[in-house]
Order: sequence, then C-alpha cells, then structure tokens
Amino acid sequence: MKKVLIANRGEIACRVIRSCRDLGLRTVAVYSEADAGALHVALADEAHPIGPAPAKQSYLVVANILDAARAARADAVHPGYGFLAENAGFARAVAVAGLTWIGPMPETIEDMGDKERARLLARSAGVPILPGSARFGPGDLAGIEEAADDVGYPLLVKASAGGGGIGMRRVDAPVDLSKTVAATQALAEKSFGDGAIYLERLVRRARHVEIQVFGFGDGHAIHMFERDCSVQRRYQKIVEESPAPNLPAAMRRSMAEAAVALARQERYRGAGTIEFVVDAETNEFFFLEMNTRIQVEHPVTELVTGLDLVALQIRLARGDDLSGLRQGDVRTEGHAIECRVYAENPARNFLPSPGRLARFAPPNGPGAARVDTGVREGDQITFHYDPMIAKVIAHGADRDRAADRMAAALNGFVVEGVATNIPFLRRLMDHAAFRAGETHTGFIEMYAGELVQS
Repeated sequence: MKKVLIANRGEIACRVIRSCRDLGLRTVAVYSEADAGALHVALADEAHPIGPAPAKQSYLVVANILDAARAARADAVHPGYGFLAENAGFARAVAVAGLTWIGPMPETIEDMGDKERARLLARSAGVPILPGSARFGPGDLAGIEEAADDVGYPLLVKASAGGGGIGMRRVDAPVDLSKTVAATQALAEKSFGDGAIYLERLVRRARHVEIQVFGFGDGHAIHMFERDCSVQRRYQKIVEESPAPNLPAAMRRSMAEAAVALARQERYRGAGTIEFVVDAETNEFFFLEMNTRIQVEHPVTELVTGLDLVALQIRLARGDDLSGLRQGDVRTEGHAIECRVYAENPARNFLPSPGRLARFAPPNGPGAARVDTGVREGDQITFHYDPMIAKVIAHGADRDRAADRMAAALNGFVVEGVATNIPFLRRLMDHAAFRAGETHTGFIEMYAGELVQS
C-alpha cells in the first residue's frame, strides 16, 4: 500500500490524511464543485473532482470515486464516516476494482446495516436487546398495531437501514402510530433508499453508552473501553466522553464483554462501535446498533488510550502484524471530553447557519485542547453538507479537569460570520447537572431554558 484515496470530505478527510502521512502513505482527496478550495483538498498530495455540490451527485456516486482512484493510481480507499462508509456495495466495488478496502467485510456491513438482523445477531451472541418488532415495509403494515401493543408504549419507530440518529421518531400513544410510521418511512426512503421500519421499546430515562471495538478478521477482537454519548439534540450527539461517568464497574465490564463477544462472533475486521442504551433507572443495558466504521467521536478514545485508531485501521488493511495488540495492553489514563462545534443557531431549534467564516480562530498554544477540523478562515459553510465545523477534544487527569480544560478551550474559540453553538457548549460545560455526571438523552430538553439563550 502506497497511496490511499479518502472517499470523504471535511474534518474526517483531514484526519485520515494525518494518519496516512504518519505511516508514510501518499493521499488522494476527492471533491465536489463546492469543495474545490477545501482544506482536505489542500492537504492531500493530489485531488480529483467527482461532481456537482449535492452529495448524491458527487460523494455518493461510486463510479465517480472509483474513476478518481484509477486516475490517481491509488491502491486503497478509506471511507471515513458518513456518505458511503457503511455501504456494502461500495466496499465490494472497491475490491472488484482491485483496491484495498480499509474497513470491515461487506457482509458484515450488510448484517449490521440491517437493524433487525443486527438485533438477532446480537441476541445470538448473548447480548441483551430491547423488545422490538419485525420489519414493516412501505405499504405492508398489516399487524403493526398489534406489534406496537406487544412492544409497549412509549416506543420508537426506527428506520431499518438507519444510523447516526436519522430515522427515529417517538410514539406515546396508539393514535399517533400511523402518521409517525408514514413520516418515518418517507424519511428513511429519502435518506437511505429503504423505507422499511421496525418498532422498539423506548427507555424513558436513557443513557447512550458505546464500546469501541477492534477486530482482526479472524475471530479475535478486543475493546478499547467505552464512551458516553448521552448529551444529544434530535438524536444527534453533541458531547462525548470517556470514561462514562457514574457507570457501575460491573456494568462497564459486562458491556465491554458483550461487545467483544459480538465482534468475535461476526469475525469483525477493523475499528467498529457497538452502541448500547442504558436504562438509568434500572442500570440495565441493551444493544442499540453497531457502526461498522470509524466514529465521529473516536478522538475521545484516542486521548485516553494513546492509540491512533485510524492508523490501526490502515495498518490492518495493509497486512501489518498487529499480534502485539492485546486486550491487556489497552489501558486508559485520565478523562477526555469532545464537543462538536456546529454552524447552527441553538435559539432557533439548532437551525443550520451557512455562511462564510469571516474569522475562524481555534484555541492554540501550550496545553490547548485538540481541535479536529476541515475548515479555515474564509471558507464557506454551505447548506449541502453537515454543518459541523470542528471537534474540540480536551483531556485531563479527571473529569472535572477535562471539563475545565474544555471550558477554557471554548472560551478561546473565536468564530465570526456564522452562528455557532459555542456559547451553548460553554454553558453546558458549567452546568451543575453535567458536572455531576447526571447526563441522559433528554438532558438538553430538560435544561433547555438554561442552556439555550438568544
């Protein structure tokens, strides 16, 4: 392996380029017309256009990306996260083209991408799952009322092919079931090309805790501990941290063991994340989904373990000997917190705020937090893509020190030209309930009056 094409854009493309350089690999960027002057294009050794600004005409077009790979004479493809990262057809097409796919086997992507099948596979590995229904396709809703009664209210209507918090809607009573199902199916068809949904029991006071796993493709797998991702808005994560606060030690061990058992059963290859919903009232945990890619929040794990997860993905794919990476060698030190900085207006229901970055000055200097970004001052934040403009990751000897360092970093982060959620994140870091580790998925809704200000 000598040259890697990154089939992505923005922050994650820049992140992959950094690890490739550390490993002595040349990099190839791809870009839409809107991204011709983007940072990831400037950082790569070479770059190739792949189409107009809309993702469906560029970053989601397999043929265009493979044409770029051939033109660049690349010999491997890293998908990053989002776009085609969990598309089994893309993974197969990469292999058919004679390129190395830096990710899990296509069959694994398919198994875990089908949420109903993933639940069954998790159960067969001994992982607890929430009560749920079989899938219901568009126009095939016979028996859905009875299924909902069996699952119990409140419940979630979830897209079978969903992920990243997209395609999830709450239903509190039978009267709202049909319209919610119809709306979720329409969104699922638009977002994933698959309108099938299923029903799942809703945990009223839930925490979102995930285990980072790494599999070697031969039935051997390890974990790299957990991340708490409970602070969310509209099912989208905003703050992630490791270790998870106030998590009983026995549950921590059980979740990690369950995640590794599933990864081993599936003969998983590379970095992946197994997500759980934790009932904060009973301290029970249940399988949520598996993401067969690098996560947005992977830097949290990197800071507490000292490992480069992207480099490990690449090294495994190119055939390096990783036999020395064993469970007993993976340890954590201190505490890490990540905040996602978005060009959005929290006072307007977190509405995206596209525009030009008239000023963009991340915190820097000795002891500054890590900042992963794909933009520079003067860049345009467009409505075509996700409005995340940076990730700030702070590490400290303990949780309070990590939160203090994060607050200082946010105070020193200057962005002008677009609205951002930085003031919101500052208030969040100082909030008494957050400092006490009392986080759950309804945290922002519960404290919106204190966190969201015009």
